[in-house]
Amino acid sequence: MTIELLNQVSRQTFETILLVGGPVLLVSLVIGVLISLFQAITQLQEMTITFVPKIIAVFVTLLLMLPFMAKVMMGFTKNIFESIPLYVR
Repeated sequence: MTIELLNQVSRQTFETILLVGGPVLLVSLVIGVLISLFQAITQLQEMTITFVPKIIAVFVTLLLMLPFMAKVMMGFTKNIFESIPLYVR
């Protein structure tokens, strides 16, 4: 396995991680900031106000993005399995 091949596999791995985890993390971040802004304006400091909307938004995002995430992960896995002969040289 050459350095170039290792760099390519590492890059593909990080791209896949960002594509699969990015939408959920982004939605969680946006909802968290909006809830924090709401809490700062109203001076309500209840933890469930933060937790419940965020977890609902994450689950909805997972349900909506699951086909895309599965397609990305299957493509990455297929690419890894097809490239096994290159790795053992």
